[in-house]
Amino acid sequence: MSDAGGVPDLATLTRVTGRIRENVERVIEGKPDVVTAALVVLLAEGHLLIEDVPGVGKTMLSKALARSIDCTVRRIQFTPDLLPSDVTGVSVFNQQSREFEFRPGGVFANIVVGDEINRASPKTQSALLECMEERQVTVDNSTYRLEAPFLVIATQNPVEMEGTYALPEAQRDRFMVRVSMGYPVLAAELAMLASHTVTAANPLDDLEPVTDAAEIAKLISIVGQIHVSDAVARYAVGITAATRTTPELSLGASPRATLHLVRAAKAYAAISGREFVVPDDIARLAAPVLGHRLVPSLESSSGGRSVSAVLEQLVAGVPVA
Repeated sequence: MSDAGGVPDLATLTRVTGRIRENVERVIEGKPDVVTAALVVLLAEGHLLIEDVPGVGKTMLSKALARSIDCTVRRIQFTPDLLPSDVTGVSVFNQQSREFEFRPGGVFANIVVGDEINRASPKTQSALLECMEERQVTVDNSTYRLEAPFLVIATQNPVEMEGTYALPEAQRDRFMVRVSMGYPVLAAELAMLASHTVTAANPLDDLEPVTDAAEIAKLISIVGQIHVSDAVARYAVGITAATRTTPELSLGASPRATLHLVRAAKAYAAISGREFVVPDDIARLAAPVLGHRLVPSLESSSGGRSVSAVLEQLVAGVPVA
């Protein structure tokens, strides 16, 4: 990216993402890192998985981000009886025209909010695989393209909670970033009580779009021009390669994970106002990008070692070339 063209472009990106951040934080208070992760995923053309216990604002965050962008939004409530055709769509025979007509499912939108994704069966969860990776849907040998930008924001409860199914490894690998909301700080929870108990109005009702799909597409193209040096690329590959060789993990990071890590780092650098990725961007994003894809070995699990602890040690041990 040239100096002449890059600075104004990055200034536009910073300004627009700042507006989105301010809009979302009107609803989600005291969670700047989570909001940043959502913006990174949006600009890196990834998908976001929000995992935490009920009642901490997972769905509120996804809805706030969706309402901040003037684009098509669909919500899919994942339940045990949800069918794959409810997600992708179905061909229905029209008695009048004597032809089959395709009726689009819930994924046909710019932003798809998948609420409590792990309460549906693995068969239904797998209906998202093609959509998320190839941005298309195939039904009855016909392929339908999904409009860009396309973002899936899914929420899920911890696996140990009643009525949940673990996401298959292939499904988890398609989410660029996993974040946890965590409980709010005391000041934010007190502010929530003050605003939400005075009136029954939903704070989401006051949110207005601050950008649109066309502008988001332009920002995505700006992120694509962010420079990644050979040394930074080797650093990213070194981290993912380390997850594949350590005996503490039975499943390491895939090549797709490496790609997601670098793309997320480019988006983070752009949001930070830089035209290039630095090693700290890779290290900072390693946990949210890689953590949900890794499976601990039996020895590691029995020894009480968490995946996050293993990953932190691996990142610290990879030299920056």
